[in-house]
Amino acid sequence: MTRYARIAGTGSCLPPQRLSNVDIVAMLAARGVETSDEWIVERTGIRARHFVADGVYASDMALQACRQALEASALSASDIDLIIVATSTPDMVFPSTAAILQHKLGVAGCPAFDVQAVCSGFIYALTVADAMIRTGGARNALVVGSEVFSRLLDFNDRTTCVLFGDGAGAVVLQASDTPGILATDIHADGKHTGILCVPGHVSGGQILGDPLLKMDGQAVFKLAVGVLEDTARTVLEKAGRTTADVDWLIPHQANIRIMQSTARKLKLPMERVVVTVDEHGNTSAASIPLALDHAVRQGQIKKGDTLLLEGVGGGFTWGSVVLDF
Repeated sequence: MTRYARIAGTGSCLPPQRLSNVDIVAMLAARGVETSDEWIVERTGIRARHFVADGVYASDMALQACRQALEASALSASDIDLIIVATSTPDMVFPSTAAILQHKLGVAGCPAFDVQAVCSGFIYALTVADAMIRTGGARNALVVGSEVFSRLLDFNDRTTCVLFGDGAGAVVLQASDTPGILATDIHADGKHTGILCVPGHVSGGQILGDPLLKMDGQAVFKLAVGVLEDTARTVLEKAGRTTADVDWLIPHQANIRIMQSTARKLKLPMERVVVTVDEHGNTSAASIPLALDHAVRQGQIKKGDTLLLEGVGGGFTWGSVVLDF
């Protein structure tokens, strides 16, 4: 009998502190950096984002998202036999945020590890979890994206600091005799490292290099729209589906222009695209599961819908997943 992996529940967490563009503009003005709500919305589609409070970490938001996903799946933490956290902002250098999350969930023994593929991280993590479930290595997996990007931002650089926010999203992925995840497709090309990176690192008790986010926005945009179309078409072909079969496209929520361009290339109307970038900003590996949970809880996504998830991020990494919900 063929074994599949299906999403059994979704959950998410947004920090209570919501910063509108007006709030960000005022914050930057105090630093002598000029921008405006109109400038941000026109170029990105972002109107607000959420920032964590001091002392709150990726594992804390992941915990809340996982509790919601577990409740939605009617499972308990003790039923979980695999935990994968996608994050570029771990609680500490080591151990993994997944191991810290496992302890906060009150369980022990099952494998728990992080995946680092920046904004494509959740796609990578789903791909790994799907493979482990299909081969019998797990039955009930928590797959999480959780990010604290507010702590990586240079608030003297208006081209990047207005883009990102914090948050977490999670799914329970469960073994099933019924197809769920139909196909996955992941890629990387390290020659593009410099266009989106945080080049600092810890050595000898000090930070060496620059620990703040750097991005060549035009280069990222140009590369993103090409690879997102390619991976979408590839994964649909693997699944034996076409764009006409897609009920909802859930892209990484980086920039409304990238999302619109991708939808246009795939001939999907924006009415079939889940958009949360306006309220969440770019939450990196958390953006796809956050958008998924939002759409599920709003009643947009229903059982039986075919979903196309896709992301692109620093590395350069990109990938996609097509599934029946």
